[in-house]
This record gives sequence, structure tokens and C-alpha cells, in this order.
Amino acid sequence: MSTLILASTSVYRRALLERLRIPFQCLAPHTDESPLAHETPSALAIRLAQAKAQAIANMHPQAWVIGSDQVVDCQGQLLGKPGNHERAVAQLQSMRGQVVKFHTAVCVIAPHFCEVRNVITEVLFKNLSDATIESYLRAEEPYDCAGSAKSEGLGISLLEYIRSDDPTALVGLPLITTLQLLKQSGFPLPLQ
Repeated sequence: MSTLILASTSVYRRALLERLRIPFQCLAPHTDESPLAHETPSALAIRLAQAKAQAIANMHPQAWVIGSDQVVDCQGQLLGKPGNHERAVAQLQSMRGQVVKFHTAVCVIAPHFCEVRNVITEVLFKNLSDATIESYLRAEEPYDCAGSAKSEGLGISLLEYIRSDDPTALVGLPLITTLQLLKQSGFPLPLQ
């Protein structure tokens, strides 16, 4: 039986991967997520997804390992998880009325296989009032989400549109892409 490991402790990524009904375990990769000087959002997401997968693959070389990371690009400014209310307010204020790009990279490492892809999701935020931002943050407290909004929850009301080839990418793990990479790597998938 093939062992599948998600190199993440994210409850969001875990819930997404559970949708596939494939047994897996989650392990924390303990990687430094600091951006390098002059690193683009795409390059950062790709590097971190691969670093997370590689950290776990080094400990479990016979397993299939999935690593993923998301970086938010708001008019050239990188946004991460706000961590608290004040930073979440600032993030949502900076994104109001803006098209924001979410770079969600996924890497699959398996014996004799390593591939990484980046899925870009474009999101147009409404021109949000400070009162709307405050009400939303008090209701949902999305302080552990890059970009300070949960599109799978009440945060959807803050958006004009979401454009992506892989709809789960915005939540943190592009499942269509993940399945493509698992299939390429030879992992036995259900319904295949």
C-alpha cells in the first residue's frame, strides 16, 4: 500500500485532501517561510511548496508527499497570514477594489518523482467600507488565512469574482492539480 503524507498542519488543506477519500497522514514540515530578497510571489509559493514536501520526503523516502503553499500578491505587495485583527484590517483595506492574485503552489514528491505547479487565482475585492471590514473580521476572525478572507465562508460576500482553473486553490490546495500530479507519479487513485 502506498503511503500518502500531506506536509502541512493546515486544517484547510487537510479538509480539502479528505474530499478525495484517500488515506493520508499530516506531518509538520517545519520550513522557514521567509521570502528571499526580490523573490516574486510565484517563485516564493513554488519554493515553499517544494521545500515543505522535500522536508517530509527526506524523512519518508518511500512515501508520496504533497507540499503546498499560498502567497497573496496585492499590486506587488506580498501578503501572508495576518495573525491578528489589526493586520487583517490593514490587509482588507489594501485589497478593497483591487484585483488580487493568489499563488497556490503544490508539489508532489515520490520515489523517482518530483513535480511542482503553481495555480493562480484572480480575485476582485469589492470596494469595502471600514465598517464592512470590521463586521466581517469580528464575525469570521480569518487571522490564519493569507489575505484575511475565507472564500469558503462569509468572506465570499467581500468578493466581486473569483477566476481560477482549479477552484479549491483559493482555499489552499488545488485538488485538480494535485490529482494530476499524483496520477503522473504513479499513485493509485480511486476512480482511475
